Amino acid sequence: MAIRHTLFPALALIAATTFGQSATAQDSPDSATVVATVNGTDITLGHMVALRASLPAQYGQLPAETLFNGILDQLIQQTLLMQNFEGDLSRRSELLLENERRAIIASEAIETVMSDELSDAEIQAAYQEQYSSAEPETEYKAAHILVETEETALDLVAQLEDGADFATLARENSTGPSASSGGDLGWFGPGVMVESFFEAVSALEPGDVSQPVQTQFGWHVIKLNETRLTDVPTLDDVRAEIEDSLRQAAFDAHVEALTEKAQIERMSTGEIDPESIGNLELLEN
Repeated sequence: MAIRHTLFPALALIAATTFGQSATAQDSPDSATVVATVNGTDITLGHMVALRASLPAQYGQLPAETLFNGILDQLIQQTLLMQNFEGDLSRRSELLLENERRAIIASEAIETVMSDELSDAEIQAAYQEQYSSAEPETEYKAAHILVETEETALDLVAQLEDGADFATLARENSTGPSASSGGDLGWFGPGVMVESFFEAVSALEPGDVSQPVQTQFGWHVIKLNETRLTDVPTLDDVRAEIEDSLRQAAFDAHVEALTEKAQIERMSTGEIDPESIGNLELLEN
């Protein structure tokens, strides 16, 4: 949405009269505070706040005064255009208004459900269910050299067996992004690396170097440097995560309950061409 940042003469007068009338109104405005009037139609501070909240993040880099004036200009222009529009809205505009109203009301409903207060008992119960039987997990600190062929990987293994330095070989030969750091991959646990790579790492002892391991990225020579056991997280560590999970579960249950009570009929893609949603000519009917 384009925002012009010129200050209309009329706006300067409106701003002077609206905000200059009383210091109290200026110091403690609310959403009903009128910031402009266009042919009898009020534009409020609430309208501006709502529009500001919908803008992309980069608008936050603008000076506050520039953003204020730009948003107010935008709303004044839109009001003028709306007031002087003649004829009927296009079918496309009618449908967009319906979609926008549907989305806004649905967002309000989502916020209502997701903002329900969670009790400490609920949070504690969820924590116990998820972590009471959890065991400390092994993490691995490893490095690798990634090359294109098994032959090259076997040659690197031979050099390492003869006493070559792993980090030096990684910097000189690895095609992976970790080459500049000597192949160092840092610490990782299950589910981070591809399966064949992780299986090879977990079979090593600290200080060991693997035979060549193939993944979709190429051939790896892996060195396991250290292992450690992670502690089971405390409730404070995962409270935010648990709260998010409980709220999401509450929302899912709410939608499921609504769906079960509703009478819903829907067409399948066997009954209508799914590519029809890209046909803009339908909006011209």
